[in-house]
Amino acid sequence: MAEKLAPEQRHSFVHNGQKVFEWDQTLEEVNMYITLPPNVPKKLFNCKIDSKHVQVGIKGNPPYLDHDLTCPVKTDCSFWTLEDDVMHITLQKRDKGQTWSSPILGQGQLDPYTTDLEQKRLMLQRFQEENPGFDFSQAQFSGNCPDPMTFMGGIHSS
Repeated sequence: MAEKLAPEQRHSFVHNGQKVFEWDQTLEEVNMYITLPPNVPKKLFNCKIDSKHVQVGIKGNPPYLDHDLTCPVKTDCSFWTLEDDVMHITLQKRDKGQTWSSPILGQGQLDPYTTDLEQKRLMLQRFQEENPGFDFSQAQFSGNCPDPMTFMGGIHSS
């Protein structure tokens, strides 16, 4: 049932008419997806993840992305992989349940309506995680959705 509350679609960050990356999030992670340029050997791609910064590029060239993150991440649990023609960066949120409006600080922010939808989806994901015998996939909120990170004393790690 929890998979019903997984991200249904990715968000796109577009700059000057070109897609820079796509991304989605769960309670614990933010995932970034960068389409790799063709005809570049895979071993030349590089990604460096710091607690508040990410850098992506091709070795020997200026970075493609070199930006601060919206929120801090756990570097020991964050990683990147190359899957087909996509670099997949998994950022482990330092604060589980925090709703990110974008992976990159000040860039490609979600509009308030979409941010609210993300917060509602994460809140339902939290309810599902805390109550595995129930199906929250059809649940809806009337009015404002509480913050999934702080609601009722916050998320308790197991």
